[in-house]
Amino acid sequence: MRGARLAAYLFGGAAALGAAAYLVIYLYRWQWQRAILCGVLLLVVEVLLLGLALLDRVGRLERRLRDGDRRQEEARERLRAELLGEVRGAAAEAGARPPGPRFGWLLDDRRDAGRTFVFVPVLMATGVALSGLAWLVERVAGATVRPAADRRLAGRLAPLAAPPGGPTAGAPELPREPLDAPRRWPRVAGLLLAALAGLGLFEALAELTETRPPERGDETATSVLFRVEGNGVDGDRAALAARQQWERCRDSTAVPLERAGLAALGDGLFAATVHPSLSDHDTHRLLGCLEDAGVDRVRLRIVGDGSIGASG
Repeated sequence: MRGARLAAYLFGGAAALGAAAYLVIYLYRWQWQRAILCGVLLLVVEVLLLGLALLDRVGRLERRLRDGDRRQEEARERLRAELLGEVRGAAAEAGARPPGPRFGWLLDDRRDAGRTFVFVPVLMATGVALSGLAWLVERVAGATVRPAADRRLAGRLAPLAAPPGGPTAGAPELPREPLDAPRRWPRVAGLLLAALAGLGLFEALAELTETRPPERGDETATSVLFRVEGNGVDGDRAALAARQQWERCRDSTAVPLERAGLAALGDGLFAATVHPSLSDHDTHRLLGCLEDAGVDRVRLRIVGDGSIGASG
């Protein structure tokens, strides 16, 4: 059972790490559909791990409760057996006579119906008399004592008084923390490094995925060559999928692709040309959008890209 639980944790942790890694990769590549899929998968794995942890904790609590109930029942049975053995032993020693009720002297004996037990009233009256005598002694002592007796008593107790500076006067000052207290700086340093690493990852990802102001490249045009691959898709379907994906990706760059054309080269190969050329960032976004195909049973694979100069 423990091995299966450990295997589930390892599998969930590996799946979560893989989903998180591919989430960052697809965000860098500007492939938003795949990034959303990896994000949803990461959330599902995290919820699964949380559920496993909660089930494990609830199972431990149930086992502890069952063990505690079993121990209490065993202790109760053991005490009952010991008491029963003591009672039987006492009855055997007394001639097999069952023991009478405890504090039997407080009860009326039916065999002595005319007998009256006066022990309790006498005990109460004696307590009242002793309380009155103590009160009288306290009054007499308070009336006869004088302040001089208090001063003599204070003089006798003077050696037992605390020093002038308090009970800790002259003692060395102890450290505020125990000598064997664990050092906190490694934990603080680890948290600081983790926070810096997270901040650096966030800044790097924001730099790679932010939308920059529109800018053109230095060349005449940008050309992209890609191939359409599908499962059971003929040439007409491949051409239609290529044009659908191309039209969807024309709006993925910071610069609108107004003068852009798509030409079929045969055998599932297509060439797209954009005038004027795109910047490196817009080219990266365009390639990521083309590879992030959203057409059923169709995948676009980039064969090559480059810039076309005035001489070309």
